[in-house]
Amino acid sequence: MPELCFGAGTLGTSGEFFEAWAKTSEAEADRIVGLCMDAGLNFFDTADIYSFGSSEQALGKALAKYRREDVLISTKATFRFGEGPNDVGSSRYHLMQALEGSLKRLGTDYIDVYHLHAFDATTPVEETLNTLDRMVRDGKVRYLACSNFSGWHLMKSLSVSERYGWARYVGHQVYYSLVGRDYEWELMPLALDQGVGALIWSPLGWGRLTGKIRRGVGIPADSRLNTKVVVDSGPQVPLEHIYKVVEAIDEVAAETGKTVPQIALNWLLRRPTVSTLIIGARNEQQLRDNLGAVGWTLTPEQMAKLDAASEVPLGYPYWHQRQFEERNPRPV
Repeated sequence: MPELCFGAGTLGTSGEFFEAWAKTSEAEADRIVGLCMDAGLNFFDTADIYSFGSSEQALGKALAKYRREDVLISTKATFRFGEGPNDVGSSRYHLMQALEGSLKRLGTDYIDVYHLHAFDATTPVEETLNTLDRMVRDGKVRYLACSNFSGWHLMKSLSVSERYGWARYVGHQVYYSLVGRDYEWELMPLALDQGVGALIWSPLGWGRLTGKIRRGVGIPADSRLNTKVVVDSGPQVPLEHIYKVVEAIDEVAAETGKTVPQIALNWLLRRPTVSTLIIGARNEQQLRDNLGAVGWTLTPEQMAKLDAASEVPLGYPYWHQRQFEERNPRPV
């Protein structure tokens, strides 16, 4: 799997939430996808709810000129996509309907990585996983992944798949960044134990690690973090913590000559279980900067500096477990 994946949530935008991230025309989408392919980034992630289907449509059009076997496509389902009572969730009815809709919008006959966008506690896990297994057996899906699951959600699902010999989740799309390290507490050890790769969404901390937010400056006027719907639906991070982390990144930037986003992304690529980072871009400049996060490595000393600056107090039972690392070591 490529180290970087392009997040197509910025393509085909509509609605307040997505327009706060970017407004990308069809021509711009075509150019950005071309730049990705030229750079060897051939993995693209979207979802049916991104701009209510238009992200999938825009991505499908942009990829139409390439051989299908040369690209990897990831999309997702579970969240509401329609007004009907069955237009939401991970039931057999909704997932089958959602997959067919995604295939049509993307202009393909199979999905490389098909995600459940969230856990559906109202549908039996057996029904969901049996449906996904049938999609794999029918050749419409290559690999299964989930997203935003709790530890017990993922472990129960893996156990059910093993019990019945069904296709299992091989990936977990999660939020993880230098200003959001909760993933390390339980989901990372679980992923190591069960062999589940992490696909990282919002690796720049919901836009907080672009290098524009600094002590004495605050949040710039043109930042999407000034949009209430964006802030309310994302991770909450105290400004003081952002300043502390960015100041440590600045020290590493002075040593490496790299940008703040490049360092933040490279740190993630060195972390256990991380398979790929899903990067977005409003324009060509942002994309090229993010592409510069690969091909080099932070030193152990630089990693340790960033680790120390981004550490936060742990919740229970993790703070208790951390006192007994002799028998409960941290992931490495």
